[in-house]
Amino acid sequence: MFERRAMCPNHQLLNQSKNGTLSFCCQNKFFRLVFNNLCFELYEWELQKFKKYLHEIDVPYWEKRLAVSINSRRIPITIGCKHVMVLVNRHELFELQQLLENEQKMKWLGLKDIDYNFIEN
Repeated sequence: MFERRAMCPNHQLLNQSKNGTLSFCCQNKFFRLVFNNLCFELYEWELQKFKKYLHEIDVPYWEKRLAVSINSRRIPITIGCKHVMVLVNRHELFELQQLLENEQKMKWLGLKDIDYNFIEN
């Protein structure tokens, strides 16, 4: 059975990127990592292990090994269970690594970062 933690409204934003946020819940003492449509709630020791794991992923190996994959995301991130993994591409992995850095790094959006349909009236 999975432990379900209450959604805490008292989250302190620690870092933010184009596709995700990292926040800390002072009440429940856990970190919430939201990236694209994924949400991870991790205690500090779990977050440190996850950060270390992400930096140890051999990106060229996985891109070469899964080069014939029909999916554009070729870098697997295993999540607890051996039958569950998240697939990301090189840019998403780099963004995840940057999101988990200790310092808050806000940067200006570039033209490629803006996903907006411009409609002239």
